[in-house]
Amino acid sequence: MSFAEANQVRIAYDDSGGDGLPVVLGHGFLMNRSMFEPQVQALSRRYRVITWDARGFGETDYDGSPFTYWDLAADCLALLDHLHIERAVVGGMSQGGFSALRAALVAPTRVAALILLDTQAGPEDPEVIPVYRGMTDDWVANGPSDAIAEATAALILGRPELNRKWIAHWRSLEPGRLAQPAYTLLEREDLTDRLAEIVVPALVVHGTEDVSIGRDKAEKLAAGLIGCSGVVDVPGGTHAANLTHPDLVNEAILTFLDQLDLQP
Repeated sequence: MSFAEANQVRIAYDDSGGDGLPVVLGHGFLMNRSMFEPQVQALSRRYRVITWDARGFGETDYDGSPFTYWDLAADCLALLDHLHIERAVVGGMSQGGFSALRAALVAPTRVAALILLDTQAGPEDPEVIPVYRGMTDDWVANGPSDAIAEATAALILGRPELNRKWIAHWRSLEPGRLAQPAYTLLEREDLTDRLAEIVVPALVVHGTEDVSIGRDKAEKLAAGLIGCSGVVDVPGGTHAANLTHPDLVNEAILTFLDQLDLQP
């Protein structure tokens, strides 16, 4: 693990190193960079893989002040600056995809391609926002109860062995850390009308059992991206399909990267 000081944030990251094309991956809500261990293991044989912790999660330090996914995009680009990387493939799962899309809009010359895992361009569904706010307020005030922890794990992971691991992790955290990242998630704006501005190659991968972001939203994302040829389905994959079905996700990513005509 290393740290990059940028944007008044101390960003924790891992860098596999090497001379391959840089691939930067951002994690999903309530997760951290360790969720990409299966991808790092598979990709780092040919590519330089960089994973990082977003504000509010993992080992990244920040002061708790409000932020948006545009700020996380700026953090990602600042990490590239820190590593002296001019251009990279940028991607992520769920909220990591939200920030990756924004990085591509803010700095199109820095983002060579996009890897978008179980994510979307749209805002949170209005009907679930009150439910998620209630869950967040309870979590922040009292920590994750059994009911809330299990419900959250079902939304993200949906597999008993993974649920147990990540629930134990969530219970080790300071409950108040969740507040601002949750508000950022629930208050994000719709980028759908701006997708046509992104012209780089894009991979959209989606678990067929993702109950947090429906496949229709993945289809809308893929259709709006000029450089995307359609959704790559992961049969049986949940919201964290890269963890439930790593071999299938890794195969999709490697096929995509290997076909890119890009130099490190």
